[in-house]
Order: sequence, then C-alpha cells, then structure tokens
Amino acid sequence: MVQRHVWVANRDSPITDASSTVLSMTNSSSLVLSQTNGRHILWMANTITGSNSSAKLLNSGNLVVLSSDGAMLWQSFENPSDVVLAGMPMQDTHKTHPPWRIISWKGPDDPSKGRFSAGKDLATPLQYFVWDGSVPYRRAPVWNSYVYSNMELQTVSSLMYLTINKGTDDETYSTFGLSDGSSRIFYKVDYSGKTMLLRWNTSLTDWTALQQLSAYECNLDGYCGAYGYCDNTEATPTCKCLDEFVPSNKTEWVRGSFFHGCRRKEELQCGGEDRFLTLPAMKVPDKFIRLWNKSYDDCAVECSKNCSCVAYAYANLSTSNIDGDATRCLLWTRELIDVEKGGAVGNENLYLRLTALSSKGRKSIVIKVIPAMSASVLLILLLACLVWFHKFKGKGGFGKFTRGSYVATKKLPLTG
Repeated sequence: MVQRHVWVANRDSPITDASSTVLSMTNSSSLVLSQTNGRHILWMANTITGSNSSAKLLNSGNLVVLSSDGAMLWQSFENPSDVVLAGMPMQDTHKTHPPWRIISWKGPDDPSKGRFSAGKDLATPLQYFVWDGSVPYRRAPVWNSYVYSNMELQTVSSLMYLTINKGTDDETYSTFGLSDGSSRIFYKVDYSGKTMLLRWNTSLTDWTALQQLSAYECNLDGYCGAYGYCDNTEATPTCKCLDEFVPSNKTEWVRGSFFHGCRRKEELQCGGEDRFLTLPAMKVPDKFIRLWNKSYDDCAVECSKNCSCVAYAYANLSTSNIDGDATRCLLWTRELIDVEKGGAVGNENLYLRLTALSSKGRKSIVIKVIPAMSASVLLILLLACLVWFHKFKGKGGFGKFTRGSYVATKKLPLTG
C-alpha cells in the first residue's frame, strides 16, 4: 500500500539519531518525543497536567492524549500540519483563538514548515485562501450553499457530507465526513501551493486527485487585474475584461501582462441612469461587504440606491449555524478583483452595474433617427402637394409660376 504522511509532530526539529529517539509519557502526563534518554526534547504535546494518562492513535488518524477517565487532553486534529482528514474540525471563525491554518511542507521530502498555508479568511468565514507567506496566492469561491465549494469538498456521490457547529469556545467549526464503506479521502496543500482532494483508488492501489484547484496562472489571486476575469470555459483559461470594459493598457494586455486590469467604456451615471447585467457561472470577487438578513429584492435595492455599489450577489445559505443568518447579500463598492468564470469555481450569478445607455450609443441614435424623421416628413409634404395639385387640376384649375412659386387659381365661368 502506498503511504502518505498526514501529520508530523517534530516538523522543524528533525531526528538526527533514530536509535536514541523515544516517544513517551512523562510523569506530568505529557506526550514527549526526545533523544538521548530524554535530555534533548524534539517535541511535546501541550496537555493539562494529570495522572495515568495515555496516548492513542485513533482510526480517524487523530493522535490523542486521554486522561484516566477517557477525557481528551490533547489531539493532533487541533494541531494540523499540511492535511485535513475526515472528522478534523476546521476553525471557521477567529473570535477567541488564533487563526487556524494547515501549512505545507518545505519540499517533497522536507516536512518542515513551507511557504504556503491554507485556511479561512480572517475577516469572514465565507471564503477560503491559500497564502504564499502573508500574501494571498489563491482564493476559492465564496461560500454560497450548505456544501463548502470553497474547500473543494463538494459532494461526491454519497461519499461526503459536511457538518457545521459552534463550539463551547464560541468558535464555529466545519467538518467533512465520509459515509460508511467509502474510500479514504483527505485534503492537502503541497509545497508548490497546489491544493487537492486525494482519494484512495482501490483498483490502482494508489492515491488519486479527486479535485484540484486549477494550476493556470490566470486562476492566481488577482492575476487578471481590476475588472478582469479568468475565463475557465476556454480550452486554455485566459484573462478577459468584464462586459462593457476594455483593457486599461491594451499594449501590455496583448503582451500577456494583465496587471493593469480593465476600465469602463462609459462611467456610471447613477440617479436612475444605470442598469445591472447578470453574469452567470461566476466566482464572485474578493473584498465584499455583507449585508445581513436581506432577501434577494432587498439586496438588489441596496446596491441600486448606493451610487458607490458596482456589483452585488445573493445566495440563500440554507443554514444559519455559522452566524444565525441564512441569507448572504454581498455588495462591492471598490474595484472587482479576482473574478473567474466557469469551471469548478464558477457557480453563481454576479450582477454588474453598467450605464443604462452609453453616450456614444445615444449620439449614434440621434444622428440616425433625425435624418430619417426629416426624410419622412419631406416625403409626406411632397405627396400632399401632388395630391392637392391633381385635385385642383382635375376640377379645371390652372396654375402659374411666380418667381419660383406655384400659385393655383380657380377657372371662372364665362358670361355675356
């Protein structure tokens, strides 16, 4: 069986002499990894002092320290390395505890802490990031349903499910589980920054990637610039401008440098002159404002009446376990950054604010309509004159031209 390391205790303190290394319980009931008869401590599980405690590796992969009455004093699930296993609580909020993250290895054979880490956004539990150091590297879709699509833990047949609960510490935790008899599955961030869901394939007797965030450059955080988006519907995903936007620097854009992003063809008018365009199958932007307890109509109105609002998105989360509100109304009042279309990440509507009618469009209509109206009026007048002329001519009338004008006169009867 191919083995995968899912947890390492002494990541930054490697063993130099395996023959003298011991994992043991101390008199204070701490689990300790040490060398040279305990004189050199490599790692220690921070536990509450007790007596007659024991260490146990559970079938879930959780290494625990238990008290004599079975209470859990310490667990590896609360001290993750680079992997999330089924049953492992993932901290969604950061009210009382420091940020929860899994941290990549430094290299394929070096388990010490690497460049990349993954976890929930510090500002909101609605989205999940991969960081390169302290800089956002990849951003998964904003949570818009009961299943965490932003954790790449979408339902796979009947194998997986997600539970959300609030702990006694007032923090919210989410945990993915597996149905009875399902294959082993785990999620990890590797040393190159890739995130993947791995499943044990019994036919291949190896671990295979079930889902993986796209490795294309335009899927990197903010790669396409402001108002640009990565089009995953293309054979090779590439950056494009949102509707009614054009590249801010066309020369650089053509060269494949999208840093400058896109700009509007026409600036917003506000005051009833704007409209909203529905962009389907999108990964909505970062840096949003969430409004609480709003219906879809409420959300649309809130954005419409705010001249600074450039887009909105709405979802019913189908649960209020995280914060007591099952609605998710998001507004954007700044540049739209890190947008994607289609693929595994594009799964909701983004409503983009645009001018109701561009000034160029209005001008072209005026130019085309006025001459058309003039020609029609002139034709009607000419036809009216011809009808009038033939009418009087048929009654014996005659006319004469005077200085370019046509004068119709009536023929009088002869007398005498």
